[in-house]
Parts: sequence; C-alpha cells; structure tokens
Amino acid sequence: MKHDKLENMVKGWFIGGFSPTAFDTQACEVAIKRYSKGEAESSHYHKVATEITVIVEGSVRMCGKEWTSGDIITINPGEKTDFLALTDTLTVVVKHPGALNDKYLAD
Repeated sequence: MKHDKLENMVKGWFIGGFSPTAFDTQACEVAIKRYSKGEAESSHYHKVATEITVIVEGSVRMCGKEWTSGDIITINPGEKTDFLALTDTLTVVVKHPGALNDKYLAD
C-alpha cells in the first residue's frame, strides 16, 4: 500500500507522469483542482491529449460559455480553451493520453 496527500501533488495532478505522483502512468493524467473566484488560465490547446473537465462545485467560463456544477466539458486536441473561475470552484480534470509538455498557448 502507498499513501499520499493531495496537498503534496503539483497543482492537484495526482495521476500521470509527474513527480510526485500517486500513480505513475503515461495512459492518462488526473487532477482535482480548486480555484478561487477570479483565478484564470490563458487560452491554450493540446496537440495530443483530450482534456475532460468536470465542474464539481462552482461556476466557470471556458470556451466562451458559462458552466456550472455537474457540467462535463470535453476539449479535443487542437481545440482552444481558456478558463475563468466565476466563483470558488472545484474541478476534476482528466487528460488522455498522458502527455507532459502538451500545453500550447493560443494566440
């Protein structure tokens, strides 16, 4: 048995080719991420990975649309997205396949 703490993971990423990680794999990446109202991520895209974001609590703006608790947003390779937490927010993010260094800033 192995034991880890989410607070020790980098930006909530706990499965994937990270260090530290709870489970090292290239098959996927998984994170639980907390955002405070107003936190944002710049517009970006992935060339390889599909990114699935589940809004567990709160509301966000992604891809020019507003999403709330229970919404699942799937961003395919090449599709651009940005992120703005409209409220304090909790998300679960899955990227498939795991692809470190596959985040490209959009123009």
